[in-house]
Amino acid sequence: MTNSCQNTWPEKSGSANRVAIWLALLAFVLVPADAIVIRHDTGYTRYLASEGEYPGVFPLAQQGRRKVCVATLVAPQWALTAAHCVSETPMQAALADNDVYAVEVDRQVHDIDSVFLHPGWSGDMSGRLHSRQFDLALLHLSTPSTASVLAPYRGNSESAQAMTFLGWGYTGIGTTGTSVADGRLRFAQNTVMQADDRLRFEFNDPRNRDGRALEFEGIPGLDDSGGPALILEDGELQLAGIAIGELARTADGTGAGRYGAIVVYERVSRHLEWIESVISDN
Repeated sequence: MTNSCQNTWPEKSGSANRVAIWLALLAFVLVPADAIVIRHDTGYTRYLASEGEYPGVFPLAQQGRRKVCVATLVAPQWALTAAHCVSETPMQAALADNDVYAVEVDRQVHDIDSVFLHPGWSGDMSGRLHSRQFDLALLHLSTPSTASVLAPYRGNSESAQAMTFLGWGYTGIGTTGTSVADGRLRFAQNTVMQADDRLRFEFNDPRNRDGRALEFEGIPGLDDSGGPALILEDGELQLAGIAIGELARTADGTGAGRYGAIVVYERVSRHLEWIESVISDN
């Protein structure tokens, strides 16, 4: 397992193009985006997903109809999520008081009794895309879940692969960004644009003639932090990424959730040694 992360981007040919890319990146900031955002030319209902099809994927908090952060079972008593979700939900306060934190997994209530933060996580929310910071946490359930687990992807072929996102948060369309939170599970799909120590995806505009936009093109965002990027491997879905944030083109985040936005996932295959050591030691 590698313990470093290079925050690099695809290069275009020519030094002028490389300079232009890096200048453009200075305008990017990590912002709170808002959940599954879809194509403008496709009906909302086509993106609705059945919770029964993904029993090992579950929200970590609920505020009215709004569901915040997502975790995925990787073993009967273990779930993987983004480290910043621990502090963005009441989980951190509950565990700090030596209490347990209840979640619902496949319609069964389970208690989270401990959290194991990645050793590369400093707790700095604003710097969670820093090259040496890893935004991952393993959650331990006090009792095993009978829900199907999603095995961590063990390969090295994520680049240019189509993956599936899941989330319950705000929804909207690529032309206008996010709009409403109805607490319904949605899916979207996207193709990996870059796979180094992290995975990056771009929200492609179907009006462009390059043909890169998928039929169910979309991206996740803040309320879906910790959510999975699923890859189909040997006929089964496996966990390839964990959502940690969206890059927007403006300092005030007005570009969030719109076409051209780039979302970032922790690359699970880079952290298999940590995941396996925590589970085996505890």
